[in-house]
Amino acid sequence: MSKFYGFSATSISGEKIEMSDYKGKVVLVVNTASKCGFTKQYDGLQELYEQYKDQGLVILGFPCNQFGEQEKGGSSEIQEFCRLNFGVNFPMFEKINVNGPDAHPIYQHLKSEKPGVLGTEGIKWNFTKFLINKEGDVVERFGSTTKPEKLKAKIEKLL
Repeated sequence: MSKFYGFSATSISGEKIEMSDYKGKVVLVVNTASKCGFTKQYDGLQELYEQYKDQGLVILGFPCNQFGEQEKGGSSEIQEFCRLNFGVNFPMFEKINVNGPDAHPIYQHLKSEKPGVLGTEGIKWNFTKFLINKEGDVVERFGSTTKPEKLKAKIEKLL
């Protein structure tokens, strides 16, 4: 079983980030979009981050335009939108694909480790969440309708 720490991604500001930088932390990976019915979940994600970051939680946002073209902007536009509208200061990454042949390797890994309903690997919509423990194991997957605040007990257990 390959670990989450073996991957890297490009931050929204253009720098390569190794997932191994997050060793020993609880990580919540979320595919995001700025023009989605679930976009208000940025508030809940930011609240989780503020509440638990000093205890070892990191949230990683991966913008994606594969669902209803709800993330059309470029990196600077996405970053500005997140900061101005939701005060987001957790790590954000450049826009990626989460499904299909061009899916980012991180998402290929996450989906194979924790398939969705009935064993399907595909991400169904924006704001699907993957919870990763301090050892880099993908421990749980949550659909778009699961609000960030509903993850508190699970996060606390892993911290």
